[in-house]
Amino acid sequence: MTGWILWWGRSDPGYSRNRIVRGLFRDLGWGIRDFRPPIASIGDLWASLQVHRAPSLIWVPCFRQRDLGAALRYGRRKQIPVIADPLISAWDKQVFEQRRFSETSSAAQALLRWESGLLSACDLVIADTPAHARFFAERLGVAEDRIQVLWVGAEEALFRPAPARPAGQTVEALFFGSFIGLHGTGTVIEAARLCQDAAIVWTLLGDGPERPAARASASGLTQVRFEHAIDYARLPQRILAADILLGVFGASAKAGRVIPNKVFQALACGRPVVTRSGEGYPAESDSATSGLTFVPPDDPAALAAAVTRLAAAPDLRARSGRLGHDYFRSNFSATVLQSQLVAALRRVGLT
Repeated sequence: MTGWILWWGRSDPGYSRNRIVRGLFRDLGWGIRDFRPPIASIGDLWASLQVHRAPSLIWVPCFRQRDLGAALRYGRRKQIPVIADPLISAWDKQVFEQRRFSETSSAAQALLRWESGLLSACDLVIADTPAHARFFAERLGVAEDRIQVLWVGAEEALFRPAPARPAGQTVEALFFGSFIGLHGTGTVIEAARLCQDAAIVWTLLGDGPERPAARASASGLTQVRFEHAIDYARLPQRILAADILLGVFGASAKAGRVIPNKVFQALACGRPVVTRSGEGYPAESDSATSGLTFVPPDDPAALAAAVTRLAAAPDLRARSGRLGHDYFRSNFSATVLQSQLVAALRRVGLT
């Protein structure tokens, strides 16, 4: 069964997660209409005025929990299933990452009740990893039979493998991201400080709230370089220009539940990846089978040792890159993601 989706909320269609999900729907023959209500809380009233043909499905994309109340009201009134793809928990982010409230505060408890109520009312909630699925069930109270895992993946038409760079005098370890606490950029800087080998260049690419602190911390470290964010279309070539890709290293529980965009993209490009260990990966994922080099969270010494070992061994880098691409194809390819999306649609009666 195919139909059309009302893509509900003022989301960024260019964000990697959204691009991939929309592409999967289109590959399955579904149409998509963007609905961007100017006021989230009364989006159902806007939909009543602007949507003249009922969709088969309402999809509320990542980070748009604020749109769920109106989308649910409209969906119930029109008997249309609502699927939420939150990607992260607003409660988790504000309490444990941004530390805006203490966990026991009345504000945190109110936020937890609000988010739990919204997600529990959805016909289905999408989780990006099995670890996040467990979190939604255990901490937010979403029924397990209303949760479906859909990996983030990478756009394979853009992120394609290429041979490892020829061995040269300098090896580049590349971090890219939005410089948030989850990423552990401080750990990257301290690892570079422990690794004074002039033959290794540590590049941090991107912009975000922790970039100024990272630059200040890296003062005097000549082997550390900073680059501003680049267009998404240029990212694959930038990945392929590096020798080693750096994932995330933060110590938070959330950092252990996720697999970030950059890891999927680097694996798809066939580049060796060093990242923190965590429960977000498929079972039995280790360096022998995945090409990933896992290090403990917030451990600069372990990160420095892993990068040094890869930098000194071109053959190991090439092998890790090949293993990583095979691991990506087996676990996170578009074929795998499409089967997960079909399973999600089946669970709401749409296949």
